[in-house]
Amino acid sequence: MRLATRKLLDKAFSGVGLMSIVVMAAALLVILVPIFKRGIGAFVFKATVEHRLLLVEKFQRGSKTAVATEAAQVDSVRKPMYDMINRYTAEQQTTLDEAVRTIKELAARDDSLGRFAKRRLKRMEECATFTDRLQNLCRVRDSLKRREIPDEVKAQVEKISGIAMRIETRTEPFQEFNEVLHKLFGPSPGEPPPVMPSSQYGQTRWDRAQLVLHDLLYIEKWDYSGTNGMGTKVYEPRVSQFEGSALAPLFPYVEENIEEMLKPRLTFYWGFFADSSLDAHIFGGIFPELLGTVYLTIGAILFAVPLGIIAAIYFTEYARAGKVVGFLRICVSTLAGVPSIVFGMFGLAFFLNTCHMPKCVLAGSLTLGLLILPTIIRASEEAIRAVPHTYKEAALSLGAGRWHTVTSVILPASLPGILTGIVISMGRAAGETAPIIFTAAASVAAVLSMNPLEAWSQPTAALSWNIYNLCTEHEAVDEIRHVQFGMVTVLVSVVLLLNLTAIIIRARISKKLKG
Repeated sequence: MRLATRKLLDKAFSGVGLMSIVVMAAALLVILVPIFKRGIGAFVFKATVEHRLLLVEKFQRGSKTAVATEAAQVDSVRKPMYDMINRYTAEQQTTLDEAVRTIKELAARDDSLGRFAKRRLKRMEECATFTDRLQNLCRVRDSLKRREIPDEVKAQVEKISGIAMRIETRTEPFQEFNEVLHKLFGPSPGEPPPVMPSSQYGQTRWDRAQLVLHDLLYIEKWDYSGTNGMGTKVYEPRVSQFEGSALAPLFPYVEENIEEMLKPRLTFYWGFFADSSLDAHIFGGIFPELLGTVYLTIGAILFAVPLGIIAAIYFTEYARAGKVVGFLRICVSTLAGVPSIVFGMFGLAFFLNTCHMPKCVLAGSLTLGLLILPTIIRASEEAIRAVPHTYKEAALSLGAGRWHTVTSVILPASLPGILTGIVISMGRAAGETAPIIFTAAASVAAVLSMNPLEAWSQPTAALSWNIYNLCTEHEAVDEIRHVQFGMVTVLVSVVLLLNLTAIIIRARISKKLKG
């Protein structure tokens, strides 16, 4: 081959290699940038006064005096809103009382209609709530429709039916409105505190508050009037359901004063990394998941590294070519290609069913250790083979034994490659889900002990498992989407940091060995 042709091919291959690196970097950015962009929002976001109240009351963090002052300011802005609601409920009660008075007029009659009205009137007087009284009024209306009504009381019966219809048509919309309002601002003043923490506070994040505000102001409907038969989503102002009532001015008031009602403020919530989850990640952080991931990864490394390095030393320094060694190498290669879910099923069958271990960190660590063992063997084997043969010959010529040569010459020289394999294996162990589903993983309610001696026998939450769990099984998956992306961001960051650590360690050790 001519020199010019070789130079042209060298430049072509260099260009293709550079282009491949650029394409891989671009693909990595396309994947990671959206994840990191949304994941950072889990701990850097505009927090409302509800978030600051939550931190003070549930996590004892923050200034109680400052938060109480801020809450008092917010309550003063919200008070006109609750006054409108109280006036509206008073209007409805007054309207219902008017229907009751009309029933009393019917009860004064000395006939079957009067006796019927007396019985219904007695039942209504026994009702303690507005809803129960309304249900009884609707029963009165329905019963009157089936009766023969004298002409002289038809106007009164029509009045009862009209009042019942008017109140009934607004009852369900008011209940829906009330649910959205509670979701936005939390319990109303004087209302008994709910049991679940997720219902004790309004929206703690400004981005979520804006979405709920839209649900408060508008009703989602579908328009099927098009010729293609496909429905079109439309938003109808909710105020149209309460036109002419005391509740109508509430909607523009909330829209104009929403910022004063919630006081959003840009916040770095470091408790996302240090707090436990509250009410299945509606509030709180991911510390149990972080801790569980660390324990599982360390346990896998403690189990796999000694076995992997010893096996690599045996294959490279002691084993002789033969059928047994060839079979063992085939086994290692096969294990490296086995799907991770198979390791999970093996861990369930062997560690839990055969060895009678509980579902715990130890069983999960052993399973993950088996998963990364082939990688460590192969990486250590290649690193040992990369050590110049002259190192071994020099040590043996000076009278060193084989084991002494391995431990004092070959292993130190191969340390950069071995450490690289170990750290990369740690990244894989931290990100695996399937092997720990059946052996160690627990729900978000799992609390892992800080004492490692106790933690090994406990089930644990883990980042990889809980990302999957929250995406597939959480009842409020849209409300905690930021937590899912935050977990993914943390997990990807951990893996990237481990790989970066491997590069730095390898470079430093190689520099020392060259020196």
